[in-house]
Amino acid sequence: MGAAMRRIHVGNALSAFGLGFTVPYLYVYVAQVRGLGSVTAGLVLAVFAVAALIVLPFAGRAIVRRGPLPVLLAALVTAALGALSLGLSASAATVLLSAAALGAGQAVMQPALATMIVDCSTTETRSRAFAMQFFLQNLGLGVGGLIGGHLVDTTSASSFTLLFSIEAAMFLVLVAVMATVRAPRAPHVSGVPGQAAGNSWKQLLGNRAMVQLCVLGFVLFFACYGQFESGLSAYGVEAAGISTSTLGTALAANTLVIVVAQFAVLRFVERRKRSRVIASVGLIWAVAWAVAGYAGLGHGSQAMATAAFISTYALFGLGEALLSPTLAPLVADLAPTGLAGQYNSAFALVKQLALAIGPAVGGPLAASLHAPYIVAFLLFSLGITVLALRLGRELTDVQNQPSLARSRVVTQGGAPADAVAAAEA
Repeated sequence: MGAAMRRIHVGNALSAFGLGFTVPYLYVYVAQVRGLGSVTAGLVLAVFAVAALIVLPFAGRAIVRRGPLPVLLAALVTAALGALSLGLSASAATVLLSAAALGAGQAVMQPALATMIVDCSTTETRSRAFAMQFFLQNLGLGVGGLIGGHLVDTTSASSFTLLFSIEAAMFLVLVAVMATVRAPRAPHVSGVPGQAAGNSWKQLLGNRAMVQLCVLGFVLFFACYGQFESGLSAYGVEAAGISTSTLGTALAANTLVIVVAQFAVLRFVERRKRSRVIASVGLIWAVAWAVAGYAGLGHGSQAMATAAFISTYALFGLGEALLSPTLAPLVADLAPTGLAGQYNSAFALVKQLALAIGPAVGGPLAASLHAPYIVAFLLFSLGITVLALRLGRELTDVQNQPSLARSRVVTQGGAPADAVAAAEA
């Protein structure tokens, strides 16, 4: 890794560490500590999603026109102000406004950092760069949540003010770190900047492979991440009799599998077609949902149900480890020159939409209709496999398997790869 990439990875870790401090305790803070009730707390969580959906379309255009670094710095300052204000807010209005600022800044960070990774990597190194990003994000979230859990005190609002202040400080430290990054200058879209940015959405929607990837991404995030803290946890408590402490253990198992397996699976992923790797994730997650079905609908002991439920989260973690070096690099490889920011923002928008709809659909279904919930999401997982295999037909050989670019038998633009390399040399 170059110096720029090292700073970007430090930035990812710091931002995840700061978010880990507050995200698990946001509902309790608003509803109980500030005494604003469950309705306001639910609105705060909704505001996060709505703010992201509003700003992400503009973020892509800004990244294309201004570059990812200025957009990232603006997002970090906005998120820092939102976090600090949230820690000091005592009324519903100020809490909601603060959450909107924090949610908007947090949402824009994702495509800006992803675009910087694209600019500082090559096709050959991109999978490892995004795997490292995902690894550090999970490690930061886990460590932040662990430390935050020891600092928080539900009887003291000042303890939460401390948490949000630490989160704001992490964002500001990240501003200082990222301001020193000297990333390679990405090529800009030719033509008038405003016109090019305006036409970029039309160009994106005309890219069949990218549209199919967005559909696939929506189902992936809806069926996995959108269920972690809503539907699946509600199902575990209501159907499987899982305690809240076991929920924490299950989430820890998910993080542990990601941290342990991330680089172990990387070599496997780099040598396989991306569409088939994603298809295998659908099968792994289908098994995870079947195991979850046993936990809540089987007739085994409580110990077996608990073990099965924790195994469900662990299997989800294995799938996530396979996806991290696959999805984001594929988005980058599908983007035309100069439009990586637009494509990253579009994919982040799809993710946020899935994360907003997933809990709204999965939560009520899991709490009352246990068997239909499991069957529905098992079918969604099998749908991931089908969609991934269909996507593979729209990709070029090198887009689907970048390692082929180094092969002597793969042609690039009608010429053998070794001849191309010799010509470039």
